[in-house]
Amino acid sequence: MTKILVDGKEIDVPPEYTLLQACEAAGAEIPRFCYHERLSIAGNCRMCLVELAGSPKPVASCAWGVRDCRPGPNGELPSVKTKSPMVKKAREGVMEFLLINHPLDCPICDQGGECDLQDQAMGYGVDTSRFAENKRAVEDKYMGALIKTVMTRCIQCTRCVRFANEVCGVPEMGLIGRGEDVEITTYLESALTSELQGNLVDICPVGALTSKPYAFTARPWELGKTQSIDVMDAVGSAIRVDTRGREVMRILPRVNEAVNEEWISDKTRHVVDGLRTQRLDRPYLRENGRLRPASWNEAFAAIAAKNARGNRVGAIAGDLACAEDLFALKDLLGRLGSANLAAANVAAFDPKLGRASYLFNPTIAGIEEADALLIVGANPRKEAAIINARIRKRWRTGELKIGVIGEKPDLTYKYEHLGAGADTLAEVAAGKHSFAEVLKGAKRPIVLVGAGVFGRKDGAALLAQAASLATAIGAVKDGWNGFGVLHTAASAAGALDLGFVPGEGGLGLEQMLAPQALDVLFLLGADEVEVPAGTFVVYIGTHGDRGAHRADVILPGAAYTEKSSIYVNTEGRAQMANRAGFPPGEAREDWAILRALSEVIGARLPYDSLQQLRQAMFKAVPHLMRIDQIEASDDAAALKALAARGGTADKAAFKSPIADFYLTNPIARASAVMAECSRLASGQVLSAAE
Repeated sequence: MTKILVDGKEIDVPPEYTLLQACEAAGAEIPRFCYHERLSIAGNCRMCLVELAGSPKPVASCAWGVRDCRPGPNGELPSVKTKSPMVKKAREGVMEFLLINHPLDCPICDQGGECDLQDQAMGYGVDTSRFAENKRAVEDKYMGALIKTVMTRCIQCTRCVRFANEVCGVPEMGLIGRGEDVEITTYLESALTSELQGNLVDICPVGALTSKPYAFTARPWELGKTQSIDVMDAVGSAIRVDTRGREVMRILPRVNEAVNEEWISDKTRHVVDGLRTQRLDRPYLRENGRLRPASWNEAFAAIAAKNARGNRVGAIAGDLACAEDLFALKDLLGRLGSANLAAANVAAFDPKLGRASYLFNPTIAGIEEADALLIVGANPRKEAAIINARIRKRWRTGELKIGVIGEKPDLTYKYEHLGAGADTLAEVAAGKHSFAEVLKGAKRPIVLVGAGVFGRKDGAALLAQAASLATAIGAVKDGWNGFGVLHTAASAAGALDLGFVPGEGGLGLEQMLAPQALDVLFLLGADEVEVPAGTFVVYIGTHGDRGAHRADVILPGAAYTEKSSIYVNTEGRAQMANRAGFPPGEAREDWAILRALSEVIGARLPYDSLQQLRQAMFKAVPHLMRIDQIEASDDAAALKALAARGGTADKAAFKSPIADFYLTNPIARASAVMAECSRLASGQVLSAAE
């Protein structure tokens, strides 16, 4: 540690700190525009000037290291002043320069009320300008469907350029020109291709980059703000849902160092319009081949009339089902005498082996400690963009070697492609591949298994192979478990925790979808299944998607922003999504629908409130009550049991199940913004001119 004086206060800080970090550790507030703690240092804006003893002029605190400070002539500690007249005058001069060309757009700027330039101009701005020259105007740039540009407002802090290069891994932005003519642009003015580009709006300190879908819709002081959790993938990113009245206006990231840092994917951020379009707002009943609006009593009576019991009734849960809904549906089927349960993409797992057999055990933050990574049957860029960014962050340190088995994905980091399928996995497990030596020599290796493995019919055998490999290379040791399952569905880990899998003598997913297998099938937001003719389908969901088109009875449910619910992310972390609004029309929370239905069909569920349901659920699965914590499990025993399962694997190549990042669930498929992003990603729309 190094001692330094900040405004006369002595503090101890690490020598690798910058003066800006040291000043903030001492409690001083340092204004900045170009500096961002997750990006490289540029030293562009000079707003963070401080007075350093012995320096003839103010220094940029973001670019001056504590270790570069020299003691005084008599051995005095290095001294920094952040509030002296010299500092105040220097910052006011910088602010005056920044405002020379900045337009007076505050009343019409979407950044208004949340703008760093506005805030700092209050402290360091002046009411007049000494410059009489005309302001410079810059042509706006096309950046795709999500980013709106007003480049005259740009102060060339280059945060966006550094973010695109360093975090996104798509170097598609840069500076052109010199001096006064410098401009930030995308190369050839084509759409950005990153799945994280929406974060550019958050890091832009002025209104140069704003959200195109959100433009001119609301002001920040009009909005109610609710802390919640994202369910577009299994990462469980921390989000803030902003609402005006009953309507969700926007979704922004919250800082959670353990999961998403402060980034969210574009699907998470811009799926908002999908929450209000194509919504199911009343029950429907199919008569003579056509769906007609019905009352709740009519819908329930039609289900009760089927009088399905025992092995003739089943349930399939979709990607967005929360723990409470899964628990209530499992409870209802149990009271009907059925063990026919299935959830999205979890057929290959056996919860009885232990949690370590189906979770991302290294944890998301643990990726930053790994020194070797084997990706098996996954495309993290499409399946979990935030985890992909974390892998890239570690890769950029030069301490992570990456190998891929499966298709050759377009990832944002360099990797060694080892092979396409199960044969290569077996080779690495047997130590016959050169990358096996890399894994064995690593202190903290990770074997990441994706849905391209466990989503197949031979998924159980392949999981056993992967677990055997993880054990062979020493990925499981004291303080480290390198076996990680990357789920794609927000409901998957929670379903396995709750045992939402076929019980003894119960039918699995494929068996339930066989002709004449069931009389009644409940689809809890499950839209990716093909139900055969002759099965009576009860669809509980939010949107008129594929499941609703096949349904005989539709019961309108609540979206994730419209209910208080618990989700478990891919690393096994229980998280709480809070209600930000209310469902439209007659739609109700899914568990409440099941509770009301249970009364009519003679299998009454014993809870009348969400609190009572949670008490019953916590009694059955206690770790779900420990919000934002990962329950410890017996890693070695679970993986040993998983590896011992064995089985015969198919030789077919591994393939990620997600072909289109933007259209993976009913909410995303209802979104016009996501449809436009999908078209851009597929190359159908290349530029603004087209």
